[in-house]
Amino acid sequence: MVRINQLKTLLLLMLLSGLIVLAGYLLVGNETGLYYGLAFAAFSSFGSWYYSDQAALSAFKAQPIAREEAPELYERIEKLCDRAELPNPKLYVLPSESPNAFATGRDPEHAAIALTQGIIDLLPPDELDAVIAHELTHVRNRDTLTQAVAGTLSGSLTYLGRILTIGALYVPIARIGRRGNNPLAILFLLVIGPFSAGLLRMAISRTREYAADEGAAEITGNPLALVRALTKLEEIGQKVPIHGNPAFAPLFIVNPLSKEGLMKLFLTHPPTEDRIERLKAIAKGTPSANTSKAMSPAA
Repeated sequence: MVRINQLKTLLLLMLLSGLIVLAGYLLVGNETGLYYGLAFAAFSSFGSWYYSDQAALSAFKAQPIAREEAPELYERIEKLCDRAELPNPKLYVLPSESPNAFATGRDPEHAAIALTQGIIDLLPPDELDAVIAHELTHVRNRDTLTQAVAGTLSGSLTYLGRILTIGALYVPIARIGRRGNNPLAILFLLVIGPFSAGLLRMAISRTREYAADEGAAEITGNPLALVRALTKLEEIGQKVPIHGNPAFAPLFIVNPLSKEGLMKLFLTHPPTEDRIERLKAIAKGTPSANTSKAMSPAA
């Protein structure tokens, strides 16, 4: 299942890159546009690979938390990392009462986990362990990099379309092209391309969330703890949403944005009810032992 999900994710990323290449071709009108598109996709991917962690943390004003400020939390994360066979990530806290969490970073050696103050105050130890294990699975599966690249490619296509289409309308930049200011090319750059990129990005996010839930159940041995956590996060999170850049919404364990009005267009997570049903199915074949005592720093 993990390998199938990885293949699906790779295919979706290739399709996203292909949309950028196609956008370059349609705008310029000849083969030169293909090279422009390839170069832009490569540049965007490299930037998201190297700066993904700082961009996400800065967007939500996350602050690093020292070990002496939260020794128990550090010990719990270290024990979970031992189980997941991962190096210890950096730990950040978001100054928000909305209960949520996300992981970021280009690889396990440069990973960071950010927890909102709301989730730290809300969840008991076993449920917080399950949330952290979910985020560690994202790190282990390199989902943090995948989501960063997908988000950057999707955003790049949108902004590329806006900027270059305006240029094509007022200062024709493709006089040598065969297509020039083709209205169909402009339609693709302004509407079809960004919409298609958004759908692909949502598909990537949904695939990775299911896999991370399974990883959390594996690491903690307690899938029902994540069921309880997701139930609380979904209920309270919609009452106290996080206001921030929708581009980073896929990073969070549950959708951090309001589901009202136009915000529905930015939903990138599978339905929480579906995730809960999958976890319950896993629990039927997994000993539902309460691991909170085993994971407790005092143990």
